[in-house]
Amino acid sequence: MNITFRQLKIFEAVAGFLSYTRASEALHLTQPAVSMQIKQLENSVGLPLFEQIGKKIFLTDAGNEFRRYSSAIGSQLEELEQVVDEIKGLKRGRLTIAVASTANYFLPRLLAVFRQRHGDVTVSLDVTNREQLLKCLVENRTDLVIMGQPPKGMDLVAERFMQNPLVVIAPPEHPLAKEKNIALARLREETFLLREQGSGTRSAMERYFTANELELSSSLEMSSNEAIKQGVEAGLGLGLVSLHTLAMELELKRLVILDVMKFPIMRNWYIVYRSGKRLSVVAQGFQSFVKQEAAKILSLPPL
Repeated sequence: MNITFRQLKIFEAVAGFLSYTRASEALHLTQPAVSMQIKQLENSVGLPLFEQIGKKIFLTDAGNEFRRYSSAIGSQLEELEQVVDEIKGLKRGRLTIAVASTANYFLPRLLAVFRQRHGDVTVSLDVTNREQLLKCLVENRTDLVIMGQPPKGMDLVAERFMQNPLVVIAPPEHPLAKEKNIALARLREETFLLREQGSGTRSAMERYFTANELELSSSLEMSSNEAIKQGVEAGLGLGLVSLHTLAMELELKRLVILDVMKFPIMRNWYIVYRSGKRLSVVAQGFQSFVKQEAAKILSLPPL
């Protein structure tokens, strides 16, 4: 196959957006130019990489396989560029991080301090749920991932750097708000607002409740921590969230933490990357910074 790096870059854009128009805008190219490059690439491969159904385009089986390899090639080229820059002694670099959505409540503060010390560093931040974080690790798309419990069965380096307590929240006027030592079984009577499937908080809650033989009678599914907090504040039910997400609501007395027996659920935050991955100088610096400084810079609301 006679394939150019330019064609790979254009293919990655079209595959990411599943739109020739949006890819052309992102690449600052005309749509005909993008379409022509994709056509030439497909001719070189000998198979269609995209198919159009109605007004939408989709990756073919060949396209999905091609994307997997093109992503790996792109990552290796970026790694090569960083290595060359380091050999040249250039005082700049790029850091690509993917984090669990809950971690985004504290990570900007860490990044702000880190960039104050390393002002020429460019940071790319992807905030997503656990399912997508695992995909980032499998596909080696990021330098580092910040998440809750790392998965078993993957060849990873995972280093714990800070606690992540999960607590039950309610509106201040809830009947349980002023009770002490609430029995876990009492929660069976309550509606819970849950994160979506694939969320680390959702998985931790389900494991914990199953281990304690607690089955919820009713629940509502929400797509974010903010939606859960707003739903709880509105009286839709109780929520289970990280203590890291509650500083403002507790200070303004919009929400309260229930005094439930066997709570909080004590989890931890980890900084994770693929075993054997060559971390850039910037990534190594951020890794050390998080492990040494995170607990000093960040403070949790009192339980």
